[in-house]
Amino acid sequence: MTRKTKSNLEVIGIYAILAVMFVIIAYPLLWTIGLSLNPGTSLYGAKMIPENWSFVHYQWLFTDPRSDYLTWYKNTLIVATATSFFSVLFISLTAYSFSRYRFIGRTNGLYAFLLLQMFPVLMAMVALYILLNTINLLDTLTGLIIIYVGASIPMNAFLVKGYFDTIPRELDESAKIDGAGHFRIFFTIMLPLAKPILAVVALFNFMTPFMDFILPRIILRSPENFTLALGLFNFVNDQFANNFTRFAAGAILIAIPISIIFLALQRYLVTGLTAGATKG
Repeated sequence: MTRKTKSNLEVIGIYAILAVMFVIIAYPLLWTIGLSLNPGTSLYGAKMIPENWSFVHYQWLFTDPRSDYLTWYKNTLIVATATSFFSVLFISLTAYSFSRYRFIGRTNGLYAFLLLQMFPVLMAMVALYILLNTINLLDTLTGLIIIYVGASIPMNAFLVKGYFDTIPRELDESAKIDGAGHFRIFFTIMLPLAKPILAVVALFNFMTPFMDFILPRIILRSPENFTLALGLFNFVNDQFANNFTRFAAGAILIAIPISIIFLALQRYLVTGLTAGATKG
């Protein structure tokens, strides 16, 4: 086999793998879009490309008095924005401490962060429920935000710490000579240089409340406090049982704020996704 033939086979193999991955990703997405445009309510008889398509389900979500979709959307945006902001703040502070300072328990603390990620989240659900009930934050968005922020710190702090390690310490020392304090160094030097990895952290933590179902299911009880994942579940389970077309329409709209954040941060994401693990 010649080198050219071998190279062509490799290219064909790469494109074949990409084609398979595209089908795996695009097929359910196209089905969901088609399902949301079907005028009926049942999953059976629906088509990927509906003959008599309409936006009746999207209209129902925003205009019908029985729909709490806008309330769920607002709740999710509040939780997602607060989670993203406070996660970036606390993660960057924690990572900066581990990267730039030497203190008793530093190494063990890093190992503890990694160890905490090895246990499934379900193991802590009972404890979290009792904790929030004790401090009267059960069935509140505040309690949900606190859990999301706390859960995001261990692994992300380890990742951001690795990125901070790549920033030369000479910058810190020069700033100290000029009279800058610890917080000024952190906010004016470290954070601007760490934009790529912080953009990744912000995006992932913004996405979590839109995708997560289990934690809101355990913590939230009142329909007016539901997030989108929990509220849309009612379309196929409770009040609007088996209404898969409205469920699909509501699920498609989830992508809008995530896409906006992605487009706003895209110039940092590629760099950030490949950074952070270069040093421990």
